[in-house]
Amino acid sequence: MADSRDFREDMQRIGGLVQEMESIADPAVRAATKDLVQSLMDLHGAALEKALDIVSEAGEPGMIAIDRMGRDPLVSSVLILYGLHPDDIATRVSKAVDRLRPQMRKQGCEVELLSVNEGEIRLRVEAGSHTCGSTAKTVQATLEGAMYDAAPDLASLVIEGLEEKPSSGFVGLDKLMGAPLVEATAAVDLGDGD
Repeated sequence: MADSRDFREDMQRIGGLVQEMESIADPAVRAATKDLVQSLMDLHGAALEKALDIVSEAGEPGMIAIDRMGRDPLVSSVLILYGLHPDDIATRVSKAVDRLRPQMRKQGCEVELLSVNEGEIRLRVEAGSHTCGSTAKTVQATLEGAMYDAAPDLASLVIEGLEEKPSSGFVGLDKLMGAPLVEATAAVDLGDGD
């Protein structure tokens, strides 16, 4: 999904430019710059909305096209930006969770959507008894990425169940030796083969 990653990078760059714009010392230049950006956003938003209206007039084929646009990561992100996405945030998040379930099961986890309320997404993950800490981190990263892709307009994301993953039973060599591994290896004289 290079498109969504590129979009996130573009949005971060735009956010940086907006911060620079906010720091313009001259209030008249700052106001004119803000007005220019807002006017461009309004124009683009109106044009996108009109384009969607025209496509929807084609009936079912148009609605299929709009649905496809809503599923494309890049187009979807722009539609969300302008409040024009065909699905609301709860629907987008629910679909993303449904798509992730098979992948989560392969990781030994079950994911449940608890709620979507005013942009706050709450998920619960139940990890199997053999799920280790690194798997929990992978699961968390996967869920976060999928939620931000599906709902870049989210206000917050809470993932329950991954806070403190119990030990997998693995005992490191340093624990068996009774000393930190670095100290133990430092004490070994490797010599030069003599």
